[in-house]
Amino acid sequence: MSGAAIRMFSDLLSVSTLTLATCGSDGTPHAAPVYFAADDGLRLYFFSDPGSQHSLDLNQDPRAAAAIYPECDGWQEIRGLQLHGEAHQVPPGSEWETAWALYAARFPFVDELKDAVSRNALHVFIPHWVRLVDNRRGFGFKQEWTLP
Repeated sequence: MSGAAIRMFSDLLSVSTLTLATCGSDGTPHAAPVYFAADDGLRLYFFSDPGSQHSLDLNQDPRAAAAIYPECDGWQEIRGLQLHGEAHQVPPGSEWETAWALYAARFPFVDELKDAVSRNALHVFIPHWVRLVDNRRGFGFKQEWTLP
């Protein structure tokens, strides 16, 4: 996916929350809202309690889906991103530090929550497939990308 494509939906990446969907070891689906920060490569970073259902699910199976969309009142305004990919915990190191800087810049209140954050794990969602839905361009408008 080109930088131009990512810029095309940069306004959607400014939404604070994505819905993360995972699947449990018994096949039970689970969806959870999480705050996220995106880098220029469309890697989506989020913090999560290691004991949360989606963290437990990701430890068993990294495959996940996500949806990012702003609130709207009419069908003509429906737009958002649907993503398939994998998510995993980010170990301490340079990626963790870079992600933390992105996250703290996006959500400055986390500086006040360092103790709570330290009890959580930083994860990254790496999309392999992205679909843009944008009814502002016509009912049912979709555009898709497959990422390496």
